[in-house]
Amino acid sequence: MKIEMKKISKAFGKNRVLEGVDLTVRAGEVHALMGENGAGKSTLMNILTGLYKKDNGQIFVDGEETYFENPLDAEKHGVSFIHQEMNNFSEMSVLDNMFLNKEITNALGIVKQDEMKKLADENLAKLGTKLDLNVPVGSLSVGRQQMIEIAKSLMSDAKVLIMDEPTAALTENEISKLFDVIRKLKEQNVAIIYISHRMEEIMKISDHITVMRDGISVDDYATTDTDMKTIVRDMVGREMGDFYPERTVKPAETIFEVEKLNSKNVFEDISFELHSGEILAFSGLMGAGRTEIMRAIFGIDKLDSGSIKLHGKEIVNKTPAQAIKNNLGFVTEDRKDEGLILDDSISDNIALPSIGGFVKRGLVDDKAVDKFVSMLIKRLNVKTTGPDESAGSLSGGNQQKVVLAKWIGNGSQVLILDEPTRGVDIGARREIYDLMNELTERGVAIIMVSSDLDEVLGVSDRIAVIYEGHLADIIDTKSATQEKVMTLATGGQLNG
Repeated sequence: MKIEMKKISKAFGKNRVLEGVDLTVRAGEVHALMGENGAGKSTLMNILTGLYKKDNGQIFVDGEETYFENPLDAEKHGVSFIHQEMNNFSEMSVLDNMFLNKEITNALGIVKQDEMKKLADENLAKLGTKLDLNVPVGSLSVGRQQMIEIAKSLMSDAKVLIMDEPTAALTENEISKLFDVIRKLKEQNVAIIYISHRMEEIMKISDHITVMRDGISVDDYATTDTDMKTIVRDMVGREMGDFYPERTVKPAETIFEVEKLNSKNVFEDISFELHSGEILAFSGLMGAGRTEIMRAIFGIDKLDSGSIKLHGKEIVNKTPAQAIKNNLGFVTEDRKDEGLILDDSISDNIALPSIGGFVKRGLVDDKAVDKFVSMLIKRLNVKTTGPDESAGSLSGGNQQKVVLAKWIGNGSQVLILDEPTRGVDIGARREIYDLMNELTERGVAIIMVSSDLDEVLGVSDRIAVIYEGHLADIIDTKSATQEKVMTLATGGQLNG
């Protein structure tokens, strides 16, 4: 199937999102669609699949002008969209989510559970994943939920598969399995539109690249005819320096200590210390327990035993509210469900953890709040029409900046960042890294959970590697390599 989108334009009120975009995708190719957050990539794909109606332009499928009524109509015609933000029903089982409105039934309308389970297992196995199909989807990690979304699309027998940040929550091993599946789909003449901010992935898996900036398609080239520097320049409209900023902060005294943390069947005997001005990265395979450790430290999940100390004094975080009072902040990996109140304004989201500091004589000082919020929006370069805009209307990268803003504004001494750049474009990622450096210069201690090994090696001072709920080792980043980290993450030991 060949897709051609010509001079596509779209506006939401006065906000012009697309200004005449061209895109041509051919059968059997991986076509990367790149651009900063807010460039219009997802809007373009939502127009292709019928979620939004174009204002101007034409869409051709195999040379015939074609418009889908809605995403279900697009899927019936062979165009499937795996969204960055999962569309699962958290209380429903994995199996029910995978076959929602697509149940396999016999002539009497009775659901064929065994046949559905077999098909679900087969498609998850293609991705190197095995799951209990009866557990609620909401009980699984973001990465495993992403695998379910990808498996659902594999079952649809799509001719065009749109993947929006499919690897953002996956580990290196899962990414490798996904790439194997993509190569097999190419051999079957499936066209894949691949949206990602991970430059190394794009250069490795794509055949062709279209770059968007500020609602227009600025360039189009074969992957073999370009390089990362050119792509970045086209995306951001300027030359960029080194991707990872130089770390000049020297970690000082120990301010945070975790001793023998245990949570039955989740993690065991976790001990580490964190220094003022340090970035300590937590690495490991999906399901190793990294996020679960952080959730327990912050009081979201229950701890069975162990102690946590701040400045040498033991603190108790039985709830997130207690953790916040103890000067901890937590940027969750699931910004959509846990990091933001999507229907509320940007202002309300940013001010929420700090609101107590703006109360005078029982009343909130609105002027002080406005000044505080405006300062953080400007500092983090949040692209918005204003502080009253709803958080849910922002692009994924700008939503992440709002989550960061609320914890930075709260003055946390220890800041836990769980996948802080998931789904964030290259320009915004650099801004986040620079901000992390600024915070550590002020003495803030940062714990960063990341599945991106390049990121782990590029921004941290030390790396704690988790393997099956245990701390395999903590190594100095200066002497670390991807091979060393992966050896520990898979249960191996380092020599010497």
